[in-house]
Amino acid sequence: MKKNVGFIIACSVLALLTAIGIGTWIYQISGGLGVTGMNNSVSWGLYTSMFMLFVGLSAGGLIVASAASIFGISKYKKVALPAVILSTVCIVAATGFVLVDLGGVARVFNLFVSPQWNSPLIWDVFVILLYLIINIVYLVLMSRSEKNERSLKVISGIALPIAILVHSITAWIFGLEIAKEGWYSSLMAPLFVVSAIDSGLALLLIVLSVLNKLKIFEVEKKLMASLAGLLATVIAIDAFLIFCELLTLGYPGGSGAELLSVMLTGQTSFLFWGEVFCLVVPFLILVFSVNRERTGLVVASSALVVVGVFFKRLWLLLTSFVIFNTAGAPGVTIGNSNIAEQTWLMQGMYMPTIVEIVIAIGIISLAALLYLILANRLLQTREHDIGLAATPSVAV
Repeated sequence: MKKNVGFIIACSVLALLTAIGIGTWIYQISGGLGVTGMNNSVSWGLYTSMFMLFVGLSAGGLIVASAASIFGISKYKKVALPAVILSTVCIVAATGFVLVDLGGVARVFNLFVSPQWNSPLIWDVFVILLYLIINIVYLVLMSRSEKNERSLKVISGIALPIAILVHSITAWIFGLEIAKEGWYSSLMAPLFVVSAIDSGLALLLIVLSVLNKLKIFEVEKKLMASLAGLLATVIAIDAFLIFCELLTLGYPGGSGAELLSVMLTGQTSFLFWGEVFCLVVPFLILVFSVNRERTGLVVASSALVVVGVFFKRLWLLLTSFVIFNTAGAPGVTIGNSNIAEQTWLMQGMYMPTIVEIVIAIGIISLAALLYLILANRLLQTREHDIGLAATPSVAV
């Protein structure tokens, strides 16, 4: 009874937040993107940052599930289904952030009617669609009571490289942007892939703990500890790649000194140092095996990792908008339609409005609601089937 009450309350709250988010989105459509904090100097903001985050969050689940099948890691097979569900709802959320950032639903058709194939944005649209289809097929195969191991291995073999590709192409949207010094980097794709794995794995650990609390799905502490150890390893790799990027920007004689100064001590410095804190602290906790046995510490560390990667997406996106490609007064117009109130800027400035925040909460709530419904339906059905299979038959 307690389980049902907790589940119903959680779903009701998430449904309410989703409805508020949809209502706010309708308001944004009627008022245009001018109701957001984005402008001529900073044309991408919270929506694009959340898109990057959720594309990455979808990685952890699919990679764990794929690894369990491809490499025969049997201990991960138990969490393969909740992991694939998580991957599916995260890519749905990422798609939602793209839709609200376009400003109007009708603009989606332009992506298919007149695509610009030389743009990584179009590559990303189609690879995300492919990624979503693979997730759905994977989910259908995983949820069947009688699984075809050969089919699972085939779809896993397709899913793993596509998972890496979708995060690489998302990175190339920025990494191939030669006009922005902070984005134009060959390390962008590895940075995105590794941070996607650690944030996605961290979210998976949080979700498994929640499912355990709601008594929807039980996970052994030993398995949680194993996943936490993997998370600590990926955090270390992520930190190394960030160090390589900073070294390249700050090396004497290079052209990245101004950008590095903004990142370390300027407008986006609190985001950069916030990420450092949110990666270093979890690593120092999870590097010790005794801490990995404590679920509370694992969940807290995982939450910090997700926040840290969100900070990374923000500083990576916004730092390059601070410095304009052109210099000299009057600067860049902020884009106000009222000429009398026109504002000119010498540096990029952005702050998300309440409209953006409420819509973001609505999309996240929709993803969480979808996850709870799918998990409650598919995981409990599977546990029931396993229970029936384990029950010895009695001749009558």
